[in-house]
Amino acid sequence: MNLDFFRLMLPELFLILIIFILLIIKIGDFVKQNTYLINIVNILFVLNIGAILLCFNNGELFSGMYISKSIFSFEKLILVCGSLIIFLLSHHWLKNHKHLAEFYILIISSLLGMEYMISSGNFLMFYLGLELASITLAALVNFDLEKKKSSEAAMKMILLSAFSSGIMLFGISLLYGTSGSLDFDVLKNSISANKLNIVALIFVFSGFAFKISAVPFHFWTADVYEGAPISVTAFLSVISKAAVVFVFISVLSPLFNNLYFLWNYLLIGIIALTITIANIFAIRQHNVKRFLAFSSIVQAGYILLAISANNSIAQSSAIYFIIIYLFSNLGVFAVVSAISDLYNKEEMKDYRGLYKNNPMLSWALALSIFSLAGIPPAAGFFGKIFLITSGAFTGNYALIALAVINLVISLYYYLMFIKKIFIEENEYPIEKLKPGLNVYLAISTCVCGILIIGFIGEIFEFITRLFVN
Repeated sequence: MNLDFFRLMLPELFLILIIFILLIIKIGDFVKQNTYLINIVNILFVLNIGAILLCFNNGELFSGMYISKSIFSFEKLILVCGSLIIFLLSHHWLKNHKHLAEFYILIISSLLGMEYMISSGNFLMFYLGLELASITLAALVNFDLEKKKSSEAAMKMILLSAFSSGIMLFGISLLYGTSGSLDFDVLKNSISANKLNIVALIFVFSGFAFKISAVPFHFWTADVYEGAPISVTAFLSVISKAAVVFVFISVLSPLFNNLYFLWNYLLIGIIALTITIANIFAIRQHNVKRFLAFSSIVQAGYILLAISANNSIAQSSAIYFIIIYLFSNLGVFAVVSAISDLYNKEEMKDYRGLYKNNPMLSWALALSIFSLAGIPPAAGFFGKIFLITSGAFTGNYALIALAVINLVISLYYYLMFIKKIFIEENEYPIEKLKPGLNVYLAISTCVCGILIIGFIGEIFEFITRLFVN
């Protein structure tokens, strides 16, 4: 039993170990310079990646409350790798922050909650992981204590997050009332098309829709993204959203499979609203972080399009796209973060003429934007094809047509951003950037991921095999 505990829960135990190391360092004041602490955490996360690679095991703990599967380990690997890239691209901001240890403790605690959500086999474990992830994220949003906008964003997030969690908890309580259990294995067989279960589905579904920023549960997203530090915005946009998608796949489909006829219609409506309304709002944005907020909402709509097919191929497509989205979005954030940290510029007009003094960074940013837009040969093109093809299995061709039309619409605002970078002139363009080795490493990793992943079909096949194992 003890051996199984360490073997199956190694990813979470490693994160807990990192948190304890950081607490000891903070209390004892053992590390005087931020640069040393940054390097220590980066090394520990590399070791954490190695630990996850060693524990692609199947099993369960605590009478099924914690479940380990190969696909879950792969999903955790994606989250940890994405977090490490965020640490690298945030190097300049982190090395000058006086609360560095606290930042790492909060962000790793949030990551720990997400991993427990992924491995939960019981709604109690799931909800504890959800709250651990949500509360620490709200604190991270308010990490720029001297900025009023950051405090306002944190207040909005904590209030709306608590409201959505309450809605989800009410739905969970209805499921418990009808089945007498919170175990997923019991609920799979007991959920039927009675009125209480249908109401429970709507409440639980609404809670998930808020976490993934689907329309009409998206109102908090742009304000929170704008008010939060860029490193936290990147974490919210990529890691948090990826974790919700992973849990969405493992909870919604198997638990409510008997109600697929209902939640499929809910998804269709939300997908149509999400990709259309978010596209319209994205066109109107002038702040880069708000622009990326609505861009992420649109991407979430396309991910939900694949999930609506309710089969393993579609779910594999969603996870495959998450990997592509991680490299694409973090590629944008790496350049945006460098510009914000060095020149405190976050408006889209500030990017006019960026190519003049920063050609390499401009091309890296352009490639990442091309991938988000789904323009070949960037990996996002292949990811979007997989998502739309998976969604076509539902036979709802009107929705597929709407998705394709919105893809064309999204090209407008993505290419307008490219136009500002390469074509429009600026009287005072951004000077030559020297963001540092860590940021260049993050950008290089993202660029390589965008260029290579779309052409490696074995990755998708590997994900599909993990669902079978």
